[in-house]
This record gives sequence, C-alpha cells and structure tokens, in this order.
Amino acid sequence: MRIRIVDAFTDRPFSGNPAGVLLLDSFPEDDWLQRVAAEVNLSETAFAHPLPAGHGEADWALRWFTPTTEVDMCGHATLATAHVLHSTGTATGTVRFAARCGVLSATAEPDGTITMDFPTSSLTPVPTPDGLAEALGAEVLAVHDTAAHVGDLLVELRDESTVRALAPDFGALRGFSPRGIVVTAAAQDPTRGYDFASRGFFPAFGIDEDPVTGSAHTALAPHWSARLGRDDLVGLQGGARTGLVRTRLRGDRTLLNGHAVTVIEGDLHA
Repeated sequence: MRIRIVDAFTDRPFSGNPAGVLLLDSFPEDDWLQRVAAEVNLSETAFAHPLPAGHGEADWALRWFTPTTEVDMCGHATLATAHVLHSTGTATGTVRFAARCGVLSATAEPDGTITMDFPTSSLTPVPTPDGLAEALGAEVLAVHDTAAHVGDLLVELRDESTVRALAPDFGALRGFSPRGIVVTAAAQDPTRGYDFASRGFFPAFGIDEDPVTGSAHTALAPHWSARLGRDDLVGLQGGARTGLVRTRLRGDRTLLNGHAVTVIEGDLHA
C-alpha cells in the first residue's frame, strides 16, 4: 500500500509538521495501526478509509496514532490527509471525516490551502500547578485547562522571545495534563505576519515537542481572539521547525487553514 509523509501548515518541504498518511480499504487491527505509527515515528500517523455512500454525515473514517498511542483529535494529520485526497484526485471540494472527536470537514480553497472545521475548545482558568514553572524554566502568567478532546494546559508566558527560547525538562512535564503543555505569547512584531506564537510539548505521548499542533489552535484561537478583539488571526508555532495556522473563530467551531506539501511517497511492505 502507498504511504506518504506530508509536511502540514507549510508551503515548502522540511518545514511545518510532518505526518504519515495511509489510505486503506478498512481499518486493520489496532495493534497493526500502532506498530505502523511507531515505525513511521512522527508525532502522528493518520489512517483513513472511505465510508459507503449514504453512510451519514461523513465520507471517510479517520484515526490518528502517535508512536505510542491513539489520540482523539489531530489537526496537522487531518490537513495532511485532506491534502493527499485532493492532490491525488481521490476527493474534491469538501471532505467530511468521522473521527473520535466527531465529524470534521476539510475544504480545498482556490489558493491551494485547506480549511478545516473543528470544534472550539473550552478554556477554564486554573491555578498554576506546583512545579510547572520550574519544569518549563520560565515565569507563568496564566494557565487554562482545555476541553476533553484537546486535553492540554494552555500556558501564557511573558513574551514571544521567552516562548521561542524555552528548553523545558520534558520528563518533569509529564503528568501535568492528559495530553500536553501548550505555551503561548503575543507576537513580538505583528508586522511579521502572525498575531501570536506558541509551542507544544507532549512527552506523555512520546512527543517531546510537536512542531505545529492544529488541534491546540482550537484553544489558542478563542484565547487570543478574546485578547486581541479579532476573530481572524494567524498563529506561528514551533521551535526548530515552524508553521503558520490561520484561525477563524465561529462560536462553537474554529476554522483552521493552512498549506501542506507531500515530501515522501512510497510502498509499505508490511
């Protein structure tokens, strides 16, 4: 079967967030899916298969696995899957995916980007957990808990330069949240084309740092829209690798927009 590596939230190879993508006829055993994801060894590998016509609200079934576990929601691997479907002519227009977090859609835009429709995360202010600032190595300004399918702590830091310079203790970050820690700050210079910066750390899922986490922007979008007074924003995420996520807040839904590019395509002999 064909397997592809797609860089998501970027328009150039070797940037953004890479995801594995496999299009299947049906889902094999979970153990096989997990072993393939471990072999690919990226933050997520997406597996999708078409649903019968008239199945309901969705056209494809979609699942995502890190090297160690299955996750409820993943933005960059959904973007990568939609890119593969559209770039190979397998699908056109809007594709609807049935996933653990509900039905997600992805629409190909005339400019070559893809817009995804995701549920907006709730944000609940919480006290700063003991030891979090020490694990991050930075002063914490505010902490918010996110919705169940996201499962992150959203942590606001003093400024963008602090976010970009972080060298956290990944082992110490385990256990602070069900999924990971997303740190963020307002853009230091908005004229550079983005409104806020972030990084995401998920050592409990076998991912020390995820370059560009689409699902985290379902929490970042309402957080920064409330701060900046605008529903349409651009986020820059990443450390060594970076990518841009355009967000549009629409009440209980958040639109995530970005480019993707296929960098590797080959045969899986397993």
